[in-house]
Amino acid sequence: MAIIGRTLKRAIGFSSRMGNIRLPRDPFVVQQSTLLKLLRKAKATSFGGAYSFKSILNSNDPIERFRETVPVSDYNKMHEQWWHRSLKGEKDVTWPGPIKYFALSSGTSENASKRIPITSEMIKSITRVGLKQIIALAEYNLPESLFEKDILMIGGSIDLNYKGTYYEGDLSGISAGNIPFWFQPYYKPGREIAAERDWSHKLDEIMRNSHHWDIGIIVGVPAWLQIVLEKVIAYHGVKNIHEVWPNLQLFVHGGVSFDPYRSTFDKLVGKPINYIETYLASEGFIAFQSHKDSKGMKLLLNNGIYFEFVPFNESNFDSDGHILPNAQTLNISEVEEHTDYALLLSTCAGAWRYLIGDTVRFVNKEESEIIITGRTKHFLSLCGEHLSVDNMNKAVNMLSEQKNVQINEFTVCGIRTENTFEHHWYLGCNQVLDDKEAAYLLDENLCRINDDYSVERSAALKNILVKVIPLDVFNSFMKHKGKEGGQNKFPRVMKPEAFAEWEKFVAYPPDPLSKGKWE
Repeated sequence: MAIIGRTLKRAIGFSSRMGNIRLPRDPFVVQQSTLLKLLRKAKATSFGGAYSFKSILNSNDPIERFRETVPVSDYNKMHEQWWHRSLKGEKDVTWPGPIKYFALSSGTSENASKRIPITSEMIKSITRVGLKQIIALAEYNLPESLFEKDILMIGGSIDLNYKGTYYEGDLSGISAGNIPFWFQPYYKPGREIAAERDWSHKLDEIMRNSHHWDIGIIVGVPAWLQIVLEKVIAYHGVKNIHEVWPNLQLFVHGGVSFDPYRSTFDKLVGKPINYIETYLASEGFIAFQSHKDSKGMKLLLNNGIYFEFVPFNESNFDSDGHILPNAQTLNISEVEEHTDYALLLSTCAGAWRYLIGDTVRFVNKEESEIIITGRTKHFLSLCGEHLSVDNMNKAVNMLSEQKNVQINEFTVCGIRTENTFEHHWYLGCNQVLDDKEAAYLLDENLCRINDDYSVERSAALKNILVKVIPLDVFNSFMKHKGKEGGQNKFPRVMKPEAFAEWEKFVAYPPDPLSKGKWE
């Protein structure tokens, strides 16, 4: 075996064994330590002065004092009150020093890009998680040779935009541009191709160079990696990706539920591979799957992020997903399993009690393992149906199995009519699937999954409409919106204004040649 692979795997195995023999630390103690470190670091900033970080640190109960003193914020509040000053080059606003990088993030539905600060401490935090993931690979019993294979990471361009006082771009591009020197020989597609801003050109370069690489691990958002693998397979005229990359063994994915894509990826490979889920947001690396048989992802409790959890219910959020004043917030010791929570983050990039917009559920509290269940603003509750993205994913997956088809994308909008309510669905499927039959089965599945939905289907929620369209339409719309590639995801739930734009695009695509193909 190669010396590098053997040495690395032995180091990984040793690190893993050492981690296993250490007594586990109380998650609450770890999180309290994380918060205190953040407060000490930022106490001299403008934000730290405004909210008396020194007093919080000197209090008998800093966690409770922090909760009482610092308000909950969303992006608009943080930007308008604080981050706009950092964008102008001001130092020590919410984190010490100037902010060199801002990650562009629009979530999945916003038109205007958000600019999330990325500090050197945050870059180091993300890098540390990469090392932790490598150590966790000891649980997968992988061959030594894998550890010197190439790693294909599909993300945004590393050619960032300079804005006078800072650089901005996709977080994946910022991270790739700051990878450690020792990792660079393994990193593909390499800096030159990674700097390409045009997604189509980047795809072409990946296809042309793919046979030169010995890929063992691929990393990225499932929708875009699916396109990459399909293009590489077609370019070489082979049946599956293992005919090009025979040593491919790992797919590290994140951003959206992988379940809708699993059957598609199984058909793109020639032999089984391992799938590892991660939770990397523009605000920081939140969690990753640390064991092969884990039900969820392990929260990173000692990596520069302090977590709070808001029960996602009508007592804490309005019908549009906005957090209410005096919403109940919990720390890691106060949560329960099988309850949906909205996440609040305080980070080493200067976010404080920041509502990230995702909802999570603990599936193993003892191990601090979570799953992502949706978005605070991506749910349907027009008349009390309380339909989460997690419910939607399950129902669509059931439909896929019932009809033996692949539905990789979907979106839905709740429509208020004069006297009743309706749900309008679009399903992305390249196989034959009847609209009316899909609507019937999808509705049945949702009734089975969600009791509230079932009740409302016999009351105010009178109509479920489904339109099945080719998958290309979803990808083309993302390109039309300038959100092709990188960490961009198609919104599972659309508000009426965005849905009207989407329906207009489907009916009247910018490229008149496309309409016939879509139909």
